[in-house]
Amino acid sequence: MLRTTRAVKPLKAITTSVRFMNSFENLAQDVNITRSGKTLIAKGTGGRSSRTGYTATVFGANGFLGSYLTAKLAKHGTTVVVPYREEMAKRHLKVTGDLGVVNFLEMDLRNLESIDEAVRHSDIVVNLIGREYETKNFNYYDVHVEGARRIAEAVKKHNIARYIHVSAFNAEIDSPSEFNHTKGLGEQVTKDIVPWATIVRPAPMFGREDKWFLDRMARSPCLVSANKFQETSNPVHVIDVAAALERICFDDSTVAQTFELYGPQKFTQKQIIDMVSETLRKEVRHIELPKALYQAYTKATQAIWWPTYSPDQVERQFLSQKIDPSAKTFNDLDLTPMELPDLMFKLIRPYRVNTFQHDVSQLENKEKTFVHILD
Repeated sequence: MLRTTRAVKPLKAITTSVRFMNSFENLAQDVNITRSGKTLIAKGTGGRSSRTGYTATVFGANGFLGSYLTAKLAKHGTTVVVPYREEMAKRHLKVTGDLGVVNFLEMDLRNLESIDEAVRHSDIVVNLIGREYETKNFNYYDVHVEGARRIAEAVKKHNIARYIHVSAFNAEIDSPSEFNHTKGLGEQVTKDIVPWATIVRPAPMFGREDKWFLDRMARSPCLVSANKFQETSNPVHVIDVAAALERICFDDSTVAQTFELYGPQKFTQKQIIDMVSETLRKEVRHIELPKALYQAYTKATQAIWWPTYSPDQVERQFLSQKIDPSAKTFNDLDLTPMELPDLMFKLIRPYRVNTFQHDVSQLENKEKTFVHILD
C-alpha cells in the first residue's frame, strides 16, 4: 500500500522544495494535484533515482539552453520527453537522467500528429525552439510564429497544466529586426491560445559552448561590426536561466506572468570584447564595415550549408536591450544571477595560448610565485 507523509495538496505544495532546496531533497513520498486536476505521486528522497511524479516535454531540448534545462529536470527525477529532428544532436541528453527518465520522440514542426504525441502525457511543456538564422526549410515566421501556434494548440487540446514559452529580449511586433518581430508575434499567438502560459524573455546568454557570444569572440580570427560594437545588453549566465525555468515549471504563481531574465550588469559589446582580450592575453581583432556592405556579405554567405552570421543579426547590432519594467525578474524567483566578469576566465580559458594557460596572476593581481621542493 502506498504510504504518503502529507495530505493531498495542490501543485504549489512542491514549490517550497524547489525554491529553497532546489533538488527535491527529503521528498519522501507525496501526492500532488496539478491545476488540471491530475494526481501525481512523488517517490524517493530526492536526487537522480527519485521521481517527482511530473512529466515535462522540452521542445528544443538539444539546444544551448535546452540542454541545461533538461539536465536540471532529469537530475531531480522529472520524466523528460525530448522531441527531436536530428538523431546525432540529442544523444548527449540521455545520460543527464536515470534509466527511463529522458525519453526521445521524433518530431517535426509541420507534423501536427508528432507534436500532439509529444505533449499528450505531459504535465509541463516548455517551448525553447528558435532560430538565429533562416534556412531553405524554415524561416523566422515558420519557427517563431507557426511553430509556436501549433505547440500552443496541442497544449490547449490536452489541457496541460503548465506551459512556458521562451521568447527573447527585445521581442516586439514593430521591431525592425525580423527575428524580434516574429518573436513578438509568437508571444501574442501563444497568449491568445493558452492564456495561462508563462512568457520568459532571456537576455543574451553566455556559458560553455554559447556559440554566438563568448565562444565567438574568443575563437574568431576577426570580429566584424557595423555599429562599432556599441549595442548594450545585460548578459546572463545560461545556468541561471535554466534554474529560473526549473522553478517556474513547478510554481503555479507564475501562471500567465511575463519574466525578463537578465544579468546584474550592463555592457557594450566593445567592453565585453576588451574583457575577452584581457583574459586571453591577446588582442581580439575586429573591423568595422558599413551596414549595407556587411548585410550584403552575410546574405551571400547564407548559401553555405553550415551556420553563418545572418543579415538580421547585423540589424540587431543596432538594437540595444530594452527591459520591460512591468515584467518579473530573478528577484521574484528568489534567485541572484552571477556576473559575467566573475565567470569570464573559467569559460574562455581553453582558448588561451599554452604560454598563459595556467597563469591567473593577471586576474588576481598577484605576483607570480615559485615553490621549490627540497629533498
